[in-house]
Amino acid sequence: MTERLNNWKKFYDMIKDIKFGMFTHRDVDGRFCAHPMTTQNRQNDREGVLWFFMSRTSDPAAGIKADPEVNVSYADPSSDSYVSVSGTARIVEDMARKKELWNAMVKAWFPRGVDDPDLALVAVDVTKAEYWDVKSSKLVQLFTMAKAAVTGAPPANMGEHGTVRTH
Repeated sequence: MTERLNNWKKFYDMIKDIKFGMFTHRDVDGRFCAHPMTTQNRQNDREGVLWFFMSRTSDPAAGIKADPEVNVSYADPSSDSYVSVSGTARIVEDMARKKELWNAMVKAWFPRGVDDPDLALVAVDVTKAEYWDVKSSKLVQLFTMAKAAVTGAPPANMGEHGTVRTH
């Protein structure tokens, strides 16, 4: 249990400062589509759920109605941090939660405010999240990969990799 909570904290710490995640869903024809979305989570949100705002008439909203299984990917190349989240998306009708998560950035997309009937609050119930966090410098990484290329052995100790499962 403690390891799962530590991994969840690590996961959240890795994504909290990344402005956009690529929200991947299947469109109504079953093809994969990805859209940049801003994660709306707060530090004290319960583990296992990611929050997003989107238009009720958007392709992602239509896609999750047809097939709620989604992926959200985060990347911060400047710090070599990468996260991939698999989960089930759902539209949540909760005005109190909308108001709690509402912010100026959302207002840019929904100028009519939190009461805009087109504003959908989407929760992604995380089933699995994987993260890769490389701590070594670019120079050390380059040396490790060069050594692997010369020796034929895969690169080792390239960073931390962890998995968070909610079930």
